[in-house]
Amino acid sequence: MSGRSLAGRRVLVTGASGTFGRHLGAALNAAGARVVGLDLHARPDDDVPVLGCDLTDPDAVPAAVRAAVDRLGGLDLLINNAGVGGPAPAELPPDEVVRRQLEVNLLAAWRTTAAALPPLLAARGRVIFVASRMAVLPLPLAAAYGVSKRALVAYADALRHEVGTHVGVSVVYPSMVASPIHDSTAEAGLSLRGVSRPEPVEGVVAAILRTATARRAPRDVATTARGRLEMAVGRHAPALADRLVRRTLAARLAAGDLDAAPLAAGMVDRHRGR
Repeated sequence: MSGRSLAGRRVLVTGASGTFGRHLGAALNAAGARVVGLDLHARPDDDVPVLGCDLTDPDAVPAAVRAAVDRLGGLDLLINNAGVGGPAPAELPPDEVVRRQLEVNLLAAWRTTAAALPPLLAARGRVIFVASRMAVLPLPLAAAYGVSKRALVAYADALRHEVGTHVGVSVVYPSMVASPIHDSTAEAGLSLRGVSRPEPVEGVVAAILRTATARRAPRDVATTARGRLEMAVGRHAPALADRLVRRTLAARLAAGDLDAAPLAAGMVDRHRGR
């Protein structure tokens, strides 16, 4: 299947100052694309200029998107990359950590896409959502992240039905990449070690670029062969996926990996029959 060149394409990337965003902006720039980023803090003089915008502010997003589109002279590709993580056991009531993940991972992408749709429709462009393997294969103690990313996929599906005749809609599913997004989870004693296999950021960026340059916008894109297998198991054999997660979790509990994590206290107690 022949691909499409990125040269001259006008691209808007959210979360442009994060781990994925910086690598993605550099790769797009090197491929000849014209790129503008959105992030909380502006970096207007970088090789890839970044406009400051709080993506959780409904009033700020439309103006920031207009400014980016004006600077680019139109829009061919929107990459919704912004995201945050954090520990959030499903058995505990939702708190600010949960609300922020829903705001950034789901609603920010929704409002950014809505603001960008007029120029995307005019250009017959594309939207790429950076989701997570956890949208398909959820893990314990990170309920907000899995819920927000699964909801993001549901939004992408609905958007595809509404505008897919004119705008390509794709979702990319990375696994775990070493980045500050995991810091708060690790600090809470809930490291993903032994649960999710790390992959290099370069592989995720390459998958996003393949998605952007495919002749037809692919629906769902895994970033690794293992990811394709995990997604297939999660979608087509969910009971098997549940057993695999439970077995891995039981091994971690038995090894005492979560003993020092207050948020996992309920699971530790139940595992030990308390």
